[in-house]
Amino acid sequence: MFTGIITAIGTVREAASLGGGRTVTIAVPWDDVDIGESIAVDGACLTVTRQGDGWFTVQVVSTSLDRTMFATHATGRRVNLERALRAGDRLGGHLVQGHVDGVGTIQEVGQRDDARLLIIAVPAAVATVSIPLGSITVDGVSLTITAIPAPGTIQVSLIPFTLEHTTLGARVRGDQVHLEGDAVGKYVQQLSAPWRPAGPE
Repeated sequence: MFTGIITAIGTVREAASLGGGRTVTIAVPWDDVDIGESIAVDGACLTVTRQGDGWFTVQVVSTSLDRTMFATHATGRRVNLERALRAGDRLGGHLVQGHVDGVGTIQEVGQRDDARLLIIAVPAAVATVSIPLGSITVDGVSLTITAIPAPGTIQVSLIPFTLEHTTLGARVRGDQVHLEGDAVGKYVQQLSAPWRPAGPE
């Protein structure tokens, strides 16, 4: 379990195909990573398979490649990192599972006073659990949905701290991002499904 509060930015040192999946080695500012540890990389919960002083390796299996962008992650790419939540830690963002629901595309980048606004086209699985002032995870970052500009889109607002301490500050129109919808919304949607009116066929 994670909170969407990024604790470091890593850099892909090496990426290679392995069977139907991919291994990714990431340089990090940590020297205490353990084998078997879960780390959210751009919002995806991955398991450390190898580690050394200032680096670790994760394996991304084919099912994860299907719903993420790790197939295109190459040497030099910067990634948002968060280590798993420990009992007693502050929950500064929201409950994040590290299960990427899909990939979104940034449609617009704007500015309002000191905040940067992103409008993101999101897949249906994310749109159906997105509400104004609800939570969403974008490339592992816990954010608040400030508006729903149009069906299938969301707007988020980035404060200067987020721009400086995550990779979102470098995102431009057309970039793709990992998305995880609010876990509470997903559970409510699933549990209420038998009692909701059927939609048009």
